[in-house]
Amino acid sequence: MMEYPKEFLDLLESVTAKRPRTVIQHILKNGFITSQELKDIYGYNHPPRAVRDVREYGIPLITYRISGADGRSIAAYKFGDPKDVKNVLSKVAGRTVLSKALKQALIEKYGSKCFIYLEEMDEATLQVDHRIPYEIGGEHDEKDIEYFMLLSPSANRAKSWTCEHCENWEKKEESFCLKCFWAHPEDYEHVAGRIEKVISIVFTGDEIEDFNKLIELSGEKTAQETIKKILHEYL
Repeated sequence: MMEYPKEFLDLLESVTAKRPRTVIQHILKNGFITSQELKDIYGYNHPPRAVRDVREYGIPLITYRISGADGRSIAAYKFGDPKDVKNVLSKVAGRTVLSKALKQALIEKYGSKCFIYLEEMDEATLQVDHRIPYEIGGEHDEKDIEYFMLLSPSANRAKSWTCEHCENWEKKEESFCLKCFWAHPEDYEHVAGRIEKVISIVFTGDEIEDFNKLIELSGEKTAQETIKKILHEYL
């Protein structure tokens, strides 16, 4: 096992949450962990989320690529320079858990709905997230609720994956994020750097039957193609 400064090891040991601790202990034992191992060994179907959990404690991780068992390129993660911890911790010693009061304030102002899918949802299902990823914008005072948004679990996963694969994940320009769909779906200029516009429509309950009929009647393969075809014919 690689030798690390005591201060760094103490920081690693201070992490008690199951998911980030699992990642930390695996890297300590093996030197790195791959996205495939996170899925196959530990059952984490969204590896970047598990890695993000570690980084939120101020622990530097390096992402690189290696060949998997089938020869395909997969992501791998290892500890960065322990000296970088000080730079992270100067901002915040690990990510603060967002309070129930913040969630309630958002619900009172915007309603119990996902900002991305615009669907009404059970309050318990919704999750609070930073509009600008924590890794880029850091923490904000919860009193400024406009820095936060309510997301369904699926929207939160989609946002995490997109942000972590965006060119700005390394550049870390807050102004870039401010103009992105995933930060401000109500007013945006790009989607993770791509000049696109998004319409999110969710079909639930009895609406699923309508969804299937729509696809069948149009002769298209996907809902996106169907909607574009309708717009093209009537606009």
